[in-house]
This record gives sequence, C-alpha cells and structure tokens, in this order.
Amino acid sequence: MKIAYFDCFSGISGDMVLGALVDAGLSLSFLEDVINRLGLRDCKVVGRKVKRKGVVATKVDVIFPPKSHYRPSEIIKIIENSSLEEKVKKKSKEIFLTLAQAESKIHGESLDSLHMHELSSPDTIIDIVGSVAGIYRIGIDEVFSSKINLGGGKVKTAHGELPVPAPATLEVLKGVPIYSSNVEVELTTPTGAAIIKGFSSSYGLLPEIKIDKVGYGAGQKELSSPNVLRLLIGERVSSFERDYVVVLETNIDDMNPEFYDYIMNSLFEKGALDVFLVPVYMKKNRPGNILTVICEEQNKENILEVIFSETTTLGIRINYAERRKLERKVENFKTSLGEVKVKLGVLNGRVMNFSPEYEDCKKIASEKGLSLRKVYDTVRKEVSSSILSSVFNI
Repeated sequence: MKIAYFDCFSGISGDMVLGALVDAGLSLSFLEDVINRLGLRDCKVVGRKVKRKGVVATKVDVIFPPKSHYRPSEIIKIIENSSLEEKVKKKSKEIFLTLAQAESKIHGESLDSLHMHELSSPDTIIDIVGSVAGIYRIGIDEVFSSKINLGGGKVKTAHGELPVPAPATLEVLKGVPIYSSNVEVELTTPTGAAIIKGFSSSYGLLPEIKIDKVGYGAGQKELSSPNVLRLLIGERVSSFERDYVVVLETNIDDMNPEFYDYIMNSLFEKGALDVFLVPVYMKKNRPGNILTVICEEQNKENILEVIFSETTTLGIRINYAERRKLERKVENFKTSLGEVKVKLGVLNGRVMNFSPEYEDCKKIASEKGLSLRKVYDTVRKEVSSSILSSVFNI
C-alpha cells in the first residue's frame, strides 16, 4: 500500500501542498492540464526552486487575472463541469464545501449569499483541485499527517486584522490535533487546513514506511526555521492498521462504588473507546479502583470533564499510546438458529478471528429457550465452517 505523510511542522497551505507534490515528482504540466480541464484558461502555475533556511524546496505559485472572484455555487459548477475524473471532482467538492461551510458559519451567511474574499479567487480552486488530482495521480492509497502547527500573531484579511489562526482555519480543524509554535506568522491557511482535513486518516507520529520519495513545498516567508511542508511517500511496512489513542487514568478510593455504572455510561456517551476498573489497595491499605479510559484525541477534553465532575479524583494521568489493529468488519450471518451479526478481524484479506454479537445471541437464547452458551457455540461452529469454505468475499 502506498501512503503519504504530511509533516506540518511549519504549517500547511494550498501552495505548499502543490509545491511538495511537485518536489516529489508531480509534473507542472500535469497541473497545467488540471487548469485547462477546469476551464480556467487565463490561469497558470509556475514553479521554482528556493531555499528556506538551507533547505531546498519547490515554490509553486498560481498566476491568475486580477479581480477574478467566484461565488461558492460558481466554484462548485466549475468543478462539476470540468473534464476531470469523477473521484477528483467528488473529493474536490467535498474539500471546498468544508471550507465554504466554515466561512458561512463564521460570517452568519448562507452559502448562496456568501462572499469568501481571499478564498474565492482562482488560486483557491487550483490549490484544492490540483492537490486532489496530484495525490490521486501519484497513486497514494492513504494519507497521514502530523499534528498541525498553526503559528501565531495576526493576519491581514478583507475583514481587517484577525488573530492567528484565522477563524475559518479553526472551524475547519475541529477534531484535529493542533498546536502553535513560538512564531508570529500564519503558518496554516484555511485552504491548507481543508485539504489535509479532507485527506488525512489520522494525525500523529510517522507511520512505519519504506520511503520512496520526499518532497518539500516552500511557504511564502523566510522564518527562523525552514518554512516548508515535508511530504514523505512510500510503502507501508506493517500490514496492521495503526492509530494513536489517549489513555486517561486515575486512582479512586473515596467514592460510592454504585456511581461507577452511571460514570461509565457517561464516558461512553462522550466518545470513550473503552472504560475499565482495576481493583487496587492504596495508601493506608484502603481498597480502591484504577479508572482507565481510552479515547481519541478529539474527545479527550470532554472525557476529562466527565471524570472530574462525576468522580472524587483530584488528578488524572494522561498517556499517549500507539495501537495496532486488525481490519474490522461486521457481517450478517444466517445460522440454523437465526440471523446473527458477526465481528471479523481481518489481516491481508484473511479472517484472523471472529466473534458473534452478544446481543443477537442473547435474543436468540431468550426467544428459543436455549442456554446462551449453546447459542454462542452453535453460531461459532457454523460461522467457522462458512469462513473455511470462503462464503465471505473478504
């Protein structure tokens, strides 16, 4: 599987994405063809090699006629009426709508009446569509990203000076791990945010990868550190799915244990992936419990709030962990006892393990007057036989 990793240590913008793709081997003539297919014939792209703090990178600029601006509906129509591949059109529209909806929410205007100012010019269209087409052209199957560096300070816009990150950037990046380095400049633009949000399946450390190509896309300004977007392209080494989770943990020895049922349900409602208790003996030989919650980064703050508000703890330990996972599938399976959902763990197209859905088995046991164990064993036997005979097309 060919994967790409965007290292956004100096932020991300649309022109930086194009520059990184070109630096990694995408031709400028391909981007020119994308522009022609969009019907934007008065526009063109130019690329050149530059240095950013000693790092050679590619700077790609979109040249377009002055005062060329479009309404969101016009941009969607430009993409739809182009002769580009359907998957490029679909992903480009998805990314642009993410951007437009963020602007619509911030300014309190409908998409029909929205004027996106800087984001309504042809370079925004070309940045988005060119990035989408380029990623597909290179043949990338999955995209990963580091956490996003937003920068700081203020940025000049059509609405005056705004704090960095721009409101649209923040709106787009909801649910994405972000941070700000000690630099007074906008590092991540709304367009760059929308592109990475539209493609990246996770944000964090570099996946295990056998690197084939590395590209550097240059930002506009010379900063105290290299103002570049680094793109790594290569083959994924591990066949296992990989992601990163937050592990929250606290010791509790002075709370009514009846509360745990309510607390655990509340944690799952806030997005916890798993919640469990481990009995321990604490200081002064008091019996207590270690409450552990596993969650995704975007749900961390809400889950911390539940733990602090619903338990007696005064502190929570936070750790970040890498997970390796089998691909998970759920299939409906017809058994001699009735239809049952079965969870499958798959690796390279092969079922490694499976588990009948507990609630389905419990319902059958209750309706047929059978023991749960009998139902479970029967379903497992019949599912196993079916897997061996390749009934599932996995």
